[in-house]
Amino acid sequence: MALAMLARGWASAHGGRVLGLVVDHGLRPESAAEAALTVARLADLRICAEILPIGALAVGPGLAERARSARYGVLQAECGKRGLLHLLLGHHSADQAETVAMRMLAHSGPDGVAGMAALIERPHVRLLRPLLTLAPGRLRATLHGAGVEWVEDPSNRSPSALRNRIRLMRADSEGQGPVIRAAYTAAALRGRQRNVAEVAMADWLARNVSIHPEGFAVVSPGPIHAAAFGTLLRCLAGRGFPPSAGQVASWAATPRAATLAGVTIRDAGRLALGGWLMLREAAAMQQAVPARDGVVWDGRYRLLSQAPPGMTLGALGDDAARLRDRSDLPAAVLRTLPALRRGETLFAAPHLGYAANSGGSSIRLIFHPALPAANVGFVVGRALDLR
Repeated sequence: MALAMLARGWASAHGGRVLGLVVDHGLRPESAAEAALTVARLADLRICAEILPIGALAVGPGLAERARSARYGVLQAECGKRGLLHLLLGHHSADQAETVAMRMLAHSGPDGVAGMAALIERPHVRLLRPLLTLAPGRLRATLHGAGVEWVEDPSNRSPSALRNRIRLMRADSEGQGPVIRAAYTAAALRGRQRNVAEVAMADWLARNVSIHPEGFAVVSPGPIHAAAFGTLLRCLAGRGFPPSAGQVASWAATPRAATLAGVTIRDAGRLALGGWLMLREAAAMQQAVPARDGVVWDGRYRLLSQAPPGMTLGALGDDAARLRDRSDLPAAVLRTLPALRRGETLFAAPHLGYAANSGGSSIRLIFHPALPAANVGFVVGRALDLR
């Protein structure tokens, strides 16, 4: 509620507007009424709002993580549907301290201990956490001062979730005690260090790697930046996470032909003498999926147009041999390209300019991995300007 009220004030002063998105997880009988009450309170603040219900969340192991994933999914989907570029999240300094504690207990590496970033770029939306530097007590005081009420979710006091147990142990509801300040300060320091490392990694990628729209990359000869190589593997495999640091470091120390984390690595030949060609591992590619507008295949390619009924989207595979004269790319790359079929009949291979008839010539497919090879750079909580 504090985030909505503060964002409305900022947006109004800059000629913009905000939309409240209220997620109802449906895990308690009262949740629907609470969501409706929240929408009514936002309306009193002259903030339009929508309720986003989540279904089929069963109580059981991993509930907090499953609920989080579902919540982010419906929020980002709604932003995409409405053409909204910024999704503001209400995490505050105590949330950041709890996140750091949880990651330390999970033996996260230095990047994890940096906590939550204040800004994250996603394919269709930018996630912003403008309250990360503020204690929850200050946010409650802001609401009290404005005469605005809010709903306290009793689930936040349940000891069944690790975050809640950490919150109960610190016994600092205002979030202004020394433990919170120390954890937040440590996270901010590590966040700044992470930003420097990510900028350096992006610079190495820009100087040494060319990523092609056909979904492969060519790495120039010379020393290999291990962390950058790991994010490149993640990107080319269409995954949401890189392989283990040990695997990456081992290959970077002794570059060689290999298959690693769903990516085939081989001598680049004429593409870069002494360099490396990186392409999707053919055996690891996803099976064909129904060719619906917007569907993502293999975590790498997004269909941007409506395909005729009955089409599937999958790998070009063996059909690459008869289209060999359409490209001078390595045959192994051609096999990993996306193609549309009706049954066993090839309908279109857009990256090779092939269409069985005029209907296939308008099909649009783009290389669109789950995460980019280079991040925007870790951003520590601070005042953010949305302009």
